[in-house]
Amino acid sequence: MTSYGLLIFEGAEELDFAGPWEVFTASAMVRDRGDTAVLIAEREDPVRCAKGMRVLPDHTLGDHPPLDVLLVPGGMGTRREVGNPVVTGWIAKVSAQADWVTSVCTGALLLHEAGPARNRRVATHHAFEDTLQARGQITVVRDARYVVDGNLVTSQGVSAGIDMALWLIGRLHGREHARAVRRYIQYEPAPPYLADEPIG
Repeated sequence: MTSYGLLIFEGAEELDFAGPWEVFTASAMVRDRGDTAVLIAEREDPVRCAKGMRVLPDHTLGDHPPLDVLLVPGGMGTRREVGNPVVTGWIAKVSAQADWVTSVCTGALLLHEAGPARNRRVATHHAFEDTLQARGQITVVRDARYVVDGNLVTSQGVSAGIDMALWLIGRLHGREHARAVRRYIQYEPAPPYLADEPIG
């Protein structure tokens, strides 16, 4: 059994946690092994995310089950939560006990503030790379969708979190399992307008 805990907070980017949530819960269905995924917030109240989605957490910071995997999303709310010692202290505590610590987008900022990303190689959203690097005691990798450094796995913006989550379940349960999950959720990216295509 694997237990996944996904932190949510006001201003968290929806797909940063919903994408990995889909991968983790689909993995549990495919394995039929009783894996669990829970959403965790500072308080039990509904959380309003970056684009307005309201989400009800399963647990608060003080009443969740033991976690094998911690996921910290990004979003504009990270700029506020980086100054919240309750959240960063919780991240530090859980990170010391979890087998894997992960982030999507600017969730890397919270992992840096809390400690797990200090003196590690990380990925984050392209618009935040310079800011995160300037904090010191961190190496931002700019050309990878996700970066693995020991038990720390960080990813670039939004959809990169799905790639990271698929890699992680492959590491935990095997590549064939990850391929089965990928087929199950029909994750076959084929964007109609590539960012590096010429306009015209």
